Amino acid sequence: MIKLYDSAFSPFARKVRMVLDFKGIDYEVVDGLLKANHDALKRVNGRVEVPALIDDEIVVVNSADIVAYLEHCYPTKPVYPGSPAAHVHARAWERTADTFIDPVLVDVSYWKWADRPDRMPDGLLAAARADLRLVYDALDRELADREYVSGPFSISDIALFPHLASAKAMEVEFSAAVHPNLARWFKVMRSLPICAADTQRARRYLAHMQLVDLEKKRIFWRGDRIEWLLARGFQQWFFKEIDEGRVLWPGPALPAPLKQGVHHT
Repeated sequence: MIKLYDSAFSPFARKVRMVLDFKGIDYEVVDGLLKANHDALKRVNGRVEVPALIDDEIVVVNSADIVAYLEHCYPTKPVYPGSPAAHVHARAWERTADTFIDPVLVDVSYWKWADRPDRMPDGLLAAARADLRLVYDALDRELADREYVSGPFSISDIALFPHLASAKAMEVEFSAAVHPNLARWFKVMRSLPICAADTQRARRYLAHMQLVDLEKKRIFWRGDRIEWLLARGFQQWFFKEIDEGRVLWPGPALPAPLKQGVHHT
């Protein structure tokens, strides 16, 4: 059976879990972000990041790579559209969710859950709202004449949902009055079984988060989240984080060894 190192706190892990549920694939889960599971996760992914998936002896890390792997090996109920144009469009929106929306939301989230000695830097929330307004405007235009972002239900919808579901808690939500098409899409998405289950898992996790043994004093930082912060002028705050020892760096992103004879037909 597939083993998934995930966390209801990670939008990337939530994306993979929704794909598994949509495809009807059986799997078991390990909360990789619990301190007690860090060593086990590190043996699978040297960067100590979720999600990481083990299928037989094949190890796949990075949510987009995991989804592509699942689509290749378990093609029933595809999450990539069949037409080339829609496929490219869906992947582009998945990438936007992963590399633009995620950094904005994560960078403003630290004052919601982490053990912080300071308050959010002035202007950070305003910068987040301005950048996400660009996303909301674009999505509202995309959804003006279709139910889902890239035509058929696809990875673009799945990748976007966890982020947009978290936006209200981060005080950067879209406005139904300004973005009615996006609001309609979000209502449809919340009614889907895989999204309803995802929402319930996330809410249960957050309700007991104070009891969860997470790293809350030092923050793991990686490229896109650092890039957004520096591009918006908060480099002095970030350098102070480094100087005061509140930054953790992911380990090297080295692939797992290729084992001969391991294959799927």
